[in-house]
Amino acid sequence: MTSRVTLISPATSRSLREARFDDGSLLDAQGAARAQAAAGTLPTAERVLVSPTVRCRETASALGLAALDSPELTGLAMGRWRGRTLDDVSKEEPDAVSRWLSDPAAAPHGGESVRSLCERVTAWLDAIAEVEGRTVAVAEPEVIRAMAVTALEAPHSAFWRLDVPPLTATCLSGRSGRWNLRLGQALDTR
Repeated sequence: MTSRVTLISPATSRSLREARFDDGSLLDAQGAARAQAAAGTLPTAERVLVSPTVRCRETASALGLAALDSPELTGLAMGRWRGRTLDDVSKEEPDAVSRWLSDPAAAPHGGESVRSLCERVTAWLDAIAEVEGRTVAVAEPEVIRAMAVTALEAPHSAFWRLDVPPLTATCLSGRSGRWNLRLGQALDTR
């Protein structure tokens, strides 16, 4: 049985434009418009899932998807850094940021480590591989990065080497524990 998973990254929000750790902000007008323009362009799927974050839910809605919440697709828990910009945190806690970016097991913010995120995502991907048919999911960019690391069997340190642009599709297909990966396909906005 071949499993197919299409992961959609959320459209732009104020947090994304400001390089701010997700603070629950809404999509910005441009992001919402781009998502609405791409409505109806995704493949038909047996399962449509969404991260329970605001920007993912709004992206799914703008795309016209009736998606079910999937808590496993929630982004990296950022602890006390949530809502702050990377620049601000880097100025106040440079050693902590350096450790966080270089050690996948580090969680100096009191939240979740990259390694923990990769393990959570791997468990979700293993479970979805057992279900027949296509899955479309709107997920946080760091979740998509973690899935790419998993699919490629890359070290967790590769997480920071992957960029996931807004409103793009990353596709995984595979069977028997082997995944093929297609990254960053722009959604058709006609």
